[in-house]
Amino acid sequence: MPTPRHCPSPHHGPRPPGARITLLVLHSISLPPGQYGGAQVEQLFAGTLDWDAHPYFQSIRGLQVSAHYFIRRGGELLQFVDCERRAWHAGASQWQGQPNCNDYSIGIELEGLEGGPFEAEQYHTLAALCHELAARYPLEHVAGHEHIAPGRKADPGPGFDWALLQRLTGWPSERLVGLWREVPH
Repeated sequence: MPTPRHCPSPHHGPRPPGARITLLVLHSISLPPGQYGGAQVEQLFAGTLDWDAHPYFQSIRGLQVSAHYFIRRGGELLQFVDCERRAWHAGASQWQGQPNCNDYSIGIELEGLEGGPFEAEQYHTLAALCHELAARYPLEHVAGHEHIAPGRKADPGPGFDWALLQRLTGWPSERLVGLWREVPH
C-alpha cells in the first residue's frame, strides 16, 4: 500500500466512548465536478478552499467536511483524519438500524464523478487500504455513501466496480454491500 501523504483537516472530532469501527464508507468527489488532479478537494477538507475560485463552489460555500482518506485517480493516497477520530464524511446516515455512521466508520473518498468509472490504480490502493484497516479494526462491511444515506446521496454510484474490489480483497460478497444490497433509486 502506498504510504499516505498526511494533509491534516480541522473537520473532525472525538468518537463516542466505546465506539467500534466496523464500517468502511466509500465516496466519490471531484472539484469542480468532473475535474481531476487539482488541489480543490484537499483545500475543501483542509478548510482552505477559495469559495470564489469557481462558480460551483458557491453551492458548497462554508461546507465543513472531511474524510479519513482520499485516493486520487493515479492511486496516490492522502490521509486527512486519524482513524481514531470521527471524520465528517457521512452526514445524516444509518447502517443496519444504527444512526450516525461517522461514529463507527472510516470514510474513504475516491477521486471521481458520482456514477462514473474509477481507475485501476484506485482499486489497487483501495484494496490494500482495506486490508490494512481490517488488520487494525473489527470491520464488518464496506458500503457506499448511497447505501448509508439512500435518497440523499448516490456515490460512488453505478460506475464503482464492487466485483473488482471483491476480487482484489478476496473478501466475501456479504462484506461488500454493493454486491448484495440493491442500490435504492
